[in-house]
This record gives sequence, C-alpha cells and structure tokens, in this order.
Amino acid sequence: MNVFKDYYNNTVQLSFLDHPFSKNPKHVWVICRYKDKWLLTDHKERGMEFPGGKVESGEAAEQAAVREVMEETGATVNKLHYIGQYKVDGRHETVIKNVYYAEVQELTLQSTYYETKGPVLLKKIPENVKNKSNFSFIMKDAVLESCMLRIKKLYV
Repeated sequence: MNVFKDYYNNTVQLSFLDHPFSKNPKHVWVICRYKDKWLLTDHKERGMEFPGGKVESGEAAEQAAVREVMEETGATVNKLHYIGQYKVDGRHETVIKNVYYAEVQELTLQSTYYETKGPVLLKKIPENVKNKSNFSFIMKDAVLESCMLRIKKLYV
C-alpha cells in the first residue's frame, strides 16, 4: 500500500489489491488509451484530467466508469481493467475511488460533454504535469504516477 499526501495535503492510501477500502466505492477514475494515445478530458474548471466521476444510485462502479468515459469524451470502452483503489481522507469527507484502465474502441463527436470541454488526445503525459496549470489537481499526486507504472507494466 502506498501512502502519501495529495495536491491539497490530504492523506491518500493507494492499493492495487481487490477493493481494499470498499466493495462499493462511490467514485471512479479511468485512465484511457485510444490508438496509442492517452485520452483525457478537459474539465471546464479543473483542467485536463482522465475521465471519472460519481457512481450513480443502482449503478456498479464498472458501469459508472464506462458511462463517465462516454459522457466526458464520447469514447466507447472496448476493455475495462480494474487497476486499484484509493482512499482520500479529506477535511470534510472520505472519498474512495476505483481506478480503471480503459482500452477505447472508438471516439464519437457529441453535442455535449457535460462538465467538460470534451476529449484531449496526448502522445504522452508530461513528466512535469505537477507544474502545469492546465492540468487538474487530480493528475498531480502519486496516484497517477503509480497507476501509470502499473498500466505500462501490465497493458501498454
């Protein structure tokens, strides 16, 4: 288990075990690949980040992951792989989030991308993403770094 501080100095625990913090997490984050590029979304307030969001009532985390990718990027997920789970002990609440790796089949233009500006394709994630103001805080802690290493080892 990895323990570290996030962008806002909250304690984060990241594990690659099978759902160590919750069998029914309320949040998902999906690291996506499409045609040898990383597929992100450009959140209207936070900046560039991988798609993700809340699990809706009656929805499984895997379903939420596929839905969020579609809503925020227009992408159809071909394969979804569970990577791990992390827990953030924030000032006001504890957030538990599943992390997935998605292999995207196709990208379709949509009339709305909800709270985002739509898809962003990058050949590589910048090494100094922590210092880039156009990237979301979600991309600026060890969750991204650790999960990317695991994905590259297992899938890419």
